[in-house]
Amino acid sequence: QVSLAESGGGTAQTGDSLRLSCVQSERPFSGHAMGWFRQAPGKDREFVASISWNGGETLYADSVKDRFTISRDNNNLKVWLQMDSLNPEDTAIYYCARGSVSGTSRWSSNYDIWGQGTRVTVSS
Repeated sequence: QVSLAESGGGTAQTGDSLRLSCVQSERPFSGHAMGWFRQAPGKDREFVASISWNGGETLYADSVKDRFTISRDNNNLKVWLQMDSLNPEDTAIYYCARGSVSGTSRWSSNYDIWGQGTRVTVSS
């Protein structure tokens, strides 16, 4: 069964950077959009970033625009989230997800496979 595995979470201080990785266990991969979502303590899950099937388009939440960068490598079934200029508001569990659509989407309902999450904690 296809599965996703995230890594790269941990603790950081305000202003630091972290790079989250996600790898899919098997194909198909290239025909699907990929996304990152997060859930902070006491809050609902929220959209972070999405990338189209071929990497040609990206979409970001306003809260992370110009700070986070999503990228993918279809040959190796990987997607990354480069997080720069971290602040305490970025503290959350981050989830990688595979889209059931090929184009970018901010809606969780358009993703059909989810990882188990990786925890990010940013101290002030």
